[in-house]
Amino acid sequence: MVASLISSIGGIAEALFATFFPSDCRLCGAPLINISRLPVCGECLAEIRPSEEGVCSVCGDRLVSHHAFVRENEEPVCGLCRLLSPPFEQAAAYGSYDGGLRELIHLLKYEQVRPAANVLGRMLAEVIAGLQTGMTADPILVVPIPLHAKKLRQRGFNQSELVARAALKLLGDDRYVLREEMLRRTRETKSQNGLTSHQRRENIRGAFAVTKAQELAGREVLLVDDVFTTGTTASECARILRRAGAARIWVATVARTLKLDVARVELVEEDDARLAMAAHG
Repeated sequence: MVASLISSIGGIAEALFATFFPSDCRLCGAPLINISRLPVCGECLAEIRPSEEGVCSVCGDRLVSHHAFVRENEEPVCGLCRLLSPPFEQAAAYGSYDGGLRELIHLLKYEQVRPAANVLGRMLAEVIAGLQTGMTADPILVVPIPLHAKKLRQRGFNQSELVARAALKLLGDDRYVLREEMLRRTRETKSQNGLTSHQRRENIRGAFAVTKAQELAGREVLLVDDVFTTGTTASECARILRRAGAARIWVATVARTLKLDVARVELVEEDDARLAMAAHG
């Protein structure tokens, strides 16, 4: 009887909410009928699934068959990682940076819809859980990729830190210790869009600094970001962390721009960033 009454009250509340506070899903435009701080319908959230494509076990990029190489332990490695190992042990992402996942990340970054961080945090928690088998240290320092102070003031938050906090809360594992102040962005960098690989490296080189090197000696570090595009930023951060004394670096992101998609995504990113700047004055 009590359960039935509670259910009825809940239904009435949702009906009143839909009547007096009408809203549409920010992804598909369908009317929202459930009370939620996140303006995204359940159907759109359900369609965001982990990527099932074959990816490199080191960098997480899409495997191109004639460049793939299989290790003795049957883990596939792309041709680039076989020739030149990155400064991190492994990079993994929840899904491909497109469709609903890209839109959800943009809601957080460009439209300041902070509740999106909780959903993205759940996805990131799955990625971290998948990396756990390779991590042996205790504690593991979790370091979000930092924003420059100017961009942090403009946005009001670092989306990577918000998502990392949400993920760690869900994991509830004391081994992970958030160190959001470990890295500092020392200078602004121009957009990486449209730059060659060499230009990207030069653009980002020297843009980060370690602030508490004494805590890094022999430690394992989990770098966290919202999107892994070409890996230039993650590689630069991993490089300076290792130089400061970190033993091993892992990279976990919500989304990953897969091979052959980079140019298309860059054009969309540039357009979305300009729209966001115009909307916020």
